[in-house]
Amino acid sequence: MPHILDTPVEYLKGVGPLRADMLRKELDIHTFGDLLLYYPFRYVDRSKFYTIKEIDSESAWIQLKGKVTGMQTIGTGRISRLVMTFRDMTGETELIWFQGSKWIKDKIIIGKEYIVFGKPSLFNGRFNFTHPDIEPADEEGPVLNEPLQPYYSTTEKLRSRGFTPRNFVRIMRNLIGQVQFSIPETISQSLLNAIKLPGRGEALVNIHFPADPRALALAQERLKFDELFFIQLQLLRLKYVRMEKVHGRVFGQIGSHFNAFYHQNLPFTLTNAQKKVMKEIRADLGSGKQMNRLLQGDVGSGKTLVALMSMLIALDNGCQACLMAPTEILASQHFKTISKMLYGLPVEVALLTGSTRKAARVDLHRKLQDGSLQILIGTHALIENQVQFSNLGLVVIDEQHRFGVAQRARLWEKSEIPPHILVMTATPIPRTLAMTLYGDLDVSVIDELPPGRKPVKTYHFYEKDRLKVFRFMKDQIALGRQIYVVYPIINESDKLELQPLMDGFDTVSRYFPLPEYQISIVHGQLKAAEKESEMRRFLENSRKSWWPPL
Repeated sequence: MPHILDTPVEYLKGVGPLRADMLRKELDIHTFGDLLLYYPFRYVDRSKFYTIKEIDSESAWIQLKGKVTGMQTIGTGRISRLVMTFRDMTGETELIWFQGSKWIKDKIIIGKEYIVFGKPSLFNGRFNFTHPDIEPADEEGPVLNEPLQPYYSTTEKLRSRGFTPRNFVRIMRNLIGQVQFSIPETISQSLLNAIKLPGRGEALVNIHFPADPRALALAQERLKFDELFFIQLQLLRLKYVRMEKVHGRVFGQIGSHFNAFYHQNLPFTLTNAQKKVMKEIRADLGSGKQMNRLLQGDVGSGKTLVALMSMLIALDNGCQACLMAPTEILASQHFKTISKMLYGLPVEVALLTGSTRKAARVDLHRKLQDGSLQILIGTHALIENQVQFSNLGLVVIDEQHRFGVAQRARLWEKSEIPPHILVMTATPIPRTLAMTLYGDLDVSVIDELPPGRKPVKTYHFYEKDRLKVFRFMKDQIALGRQIYVVYPIINESDKLELQPLMDGFDTVSRYFPLPEYQISIVHGQLKAAEKESEMRRFLENSRKSWWPPL
């Protein structure tokens, strides 16, 4: 007999076939169980009403009661917006919708009293509300009077089908009423008693409709525990299978490549942390099991040196090695660094990226297959089918979180015997979190910098502090220093609410105008020659640029 949580969501009171179809398309919710796991993204106090006069710059999400006294559509097409004037006994404000304005406009009656819930923002010296919730005041009921009301993420299409935040709450209440005594437990009672957490059923009820803040906190803790606990079990299972089933090459020899580098080319004495990590890696490489190790350390801690020494051990045991980086710039940097470190030694190193010319690729592929090319450094180009190694023994992956599991696996498949894996990251990862997220990896940490390296200082600022940051940048430039700014995306994205590089370039250029300041752009979509020119210009602190002035 099917479990009640497997019931199609259309059979829930308040949903029906049309809304169920919309839930499937918009939120991938098909069953009672799917809906039960669609958690609120915030909780709001809907028991208190504010007046318009009480709104200030510190106000978060607040609730007003008043009348809509005016309504107009400004602009046309995609750039139009619906603006309503909303008034209470203390003043008036504007309610603004850029999307979904038609169905909102059709249901609002001028002069009628409504309840508005939203976050005020200041524009041209006046507060307004963008995309607030608005409901008739005469429909106020128990749903609106709870101090901890759940607030569910929705979409414009769902709203058009009646999935307003308040109706979402009503539907969730119907769901909880049907399933709360049929939610299966997933953890033994003895473990629950030991960790002092509520049962799964109680937690799911309180995550949607918390009895009080403490009940909410316990519910969140229990569900977070579930998620991390079962992720950890899965990762440990994968690690167990790898340790028991996947055999690796035995790198038992430390030979001429490693020794020549260590005694002739090593640029400085290894730190104690680097020595400790090398000892852990050597133990893995000689164990007969496939190494799968995460190497974490701050920028400048010497991770690349450790990776190079590990690759030289692979060479001493008759194998090739490769290093994959997420961008051409980083791959090129690794190629230059490693080539410089190996200067004068009989080790052939090559670089393969999307910009590598066809003739160079043909020669590179030939040398890879005959074994004369020993270390290959590159980007995603390394996982292309035509890249075939003679005897790949070690794979190094830099900033491994930038690559998907399937991408990494394609590198591992380039050898009949699975190669040893060393992944590196400069992202600070507390050890407990590393064991959770990378439970299938053994973790090594380089926790000291080489002598003479200055410690990195990190500060966190909010958007409101932008001008303070710009003043700091100007002060540093006045001292003869240089600045680089990193943006997460190049162009504007509909899916990511992040400032793109091109917008940031425009903002920075206005605050740092020519000719007093020189600014340029480097990103992955530029031609190789342009990137090289700008990187060299930055390195040499040159004022000459191909980049056109604004």
